[in-house]
Amino acid sequence: MRLTDIDSEAWIEITEEELSIDSMYQWCVSPDCGAVVLFSGTVRNFSDGRESVERLSYEAYESVALEKMAELAAAARARFDQVRKIVMVHRVGEMTPRESTVVVVTSAAHRDQAFESARFLIDSLKKSVPIWKKEFWREGSDWGLNASSVVEVGEM
Repeated sequence: MRLTDIDSEAWIEITEEELSIDSMYQWCVSPDCGAVVLFSGTVRNFSDGRESVERLSYEAYESVALEKMAELAAAARARFDQVRKIVMVHRVGEMTPRESTVVVVTSAAHRDQAFESARFLIDSLKKSVPIWKKEFWREGSDWGLNASSVVEVGEM
């Protein structure tokens, strides 16, 4: 499910499909920008006190999640005035170690704002967007231990 059309300045999406990192990066490249920063979060094979994580399953309250992601994009633009394009795409469904679960890409005139805005977006996404992770390991399954209460975007 995509909130914003791909031809706008923000690509915001929740999908069950494998993430096409190259296409997201290429979409963010702009002739008036000297920096593109890409963050990709991947499934790892362990978690706090849980060895041998075999897979993760992500669920989202999609309509609210997309709305919050759009608010984050607007907040990033207000905070970082040189940011040109923003990509925030999160997968839902089951994924195994090494698969990408979330991608954030930003382009800006200069590297400082590209790095800072990408960091702001991924950190804020984790705190304010209603997406939940369930971990499956050899001995069982449970919701992720690192979850936090959802925070309003304005509090970021």
